[in-house]
Amino acid sequence: MTDETPKPESEKAVRAEQVDPAEKPMPTLWEQMGGMVGFISASIPVAVFVIVNWATSMGPAIWSAVGAAVLIAVIRIIRKEQLMPAVSGIFGVAIAAFIAYRVGEAKGFFLYGIWVSGVLGGSFLVSMFVRWPLVGVIWSTLNGHGLGWRKDPKSRRDYDIATAAWTLVFASRVVVQQWLYNADETTLLGVARIAMGYPLTAIALLVTVWAVRRVDKRDKAREEAEKAESETVERELRAKYDTPAQESPLRYYGINWSLTGCGRGGDSATLAP
Repeated sequence: MTDETPKPESEKAVRAEQVDPAEKPMPTLWEQMGGMVGFISASIPVAVFVIVNWATSMGPAIWSAVGAAVLIAVIRIIRKEQLMPAVSGIFGVAIAAFIAYRVGEAKGFFLYGIWVSGVLGGSFLVSMFVRWPLVGVIWSTLNGHGLGWRKDPKSRRDYDIATAAWTLVFASRVVVQQWLYNADETTLLGVARIAMGYPLTAIALLVTVWAVRRVDKRDKAREEAEKAESETVERELRAKYDTPAQESPLRYYGINWSLTGCGRGGDSATLAP
């Protein structure tokens, strides 16, 4: 007697079929910014520089900040986390350290951040005046949504608001940190750099998410309206031109045309009134 019981598949395959892969929930704003790990990673090199500079001098502070940035990058590599934030962190700290070395003062460590905020703030401000708000341009470019929102005044207004929020963030950093720089307050510069980093960025991101959701909702409604209009036009055209097949014109005039004797020998036709 043969065993007709089918052989079961492997447990992994069965589980893979049984588990319905649900969509992963969208990461929160805090998670998109890197969470607590990202906040600490961005703050440690600055804090190390301020503390070591206060305790010793600028030279050890520079090397300590660079070493802290490299150590954070190594830890992220070991933990198989995203490498780009670590690389950009090393790059930024290295430039800031080089500027401080060239300036010859510890406060020069913060010049790079002030300059970057100034350039970004000016770019965001100009983009609003030329009616190309950068928040909308950047978001559309990254997601391939196109620039159709520029034809909609409400959508352009929403992106203007988000762009204005980023402009205020960058402008506030420049004003406060430049004032502290001119006052030779290196320690307070470090505190301001940390305090005006992630907290202000989180506020600007909240405004950006608000604007993007409003514009996306408006775009979807417009697409649905255009689709419905197109379907209506198509139905009207079908109703107008796709009429049932007309009868033969000869039959319409009372003439019956029929073919008889169709075969290899030939065809013959008869007309019957």
